[in-house]
Amino acid sequence: MSKIVLYQPEIAGNVGAIIRTCVCFDVELHIVEPCGFPLDMQRVKRAAMDYISHVKIFRHTSFEDFFRDEILQKNQRLILATTKAKDDYREFQFQESDVIIFGKESSGVPDDVAKSAHHKIFIPMKNQMRSLNIAIACGIILARSV
Repeated sequence: MSKIVLYQPEIAGNVGAIIRTCVCFDVELHIVEPCGFPLDMQRVKRAAMDYISHVKIFRHTSFEDFFRDEILQKNQRLILATTKAKDDYREFQFQESDVIIFGKESSGVPDDVAKSAHHKIFIPMKNQMRSLNIAIACGIILARSV
């Protein structure tokens, strides 16, 4: 089963939408804190609606803790979704145990996190657009990876 990781998400509504996506694809959600909003379930619940009771959410106090506990210990691949990648997600060979990480809505992930990724993938876009909403990008990539 794939896992989705949100690195320091900044918008509660996006987290709620991603929770719904994770439920629909039966994947775990990991959140690397701190978030750009108080991570109380009341705020997130508004966007996640009744889906929130059907998802496994794991909170990590730092990327280092997450990486040590989830990637190294379980020998999984960390796949970074980023506009700076060279590998098109449509051509990438996902594995069932892949962990897909998405960065902050405003700035992605810092260099040390990017360097920790085993692979980096992107979603091609027309018209030189900068990026998609993180919740939409998550759904697109999950639909291909599961």
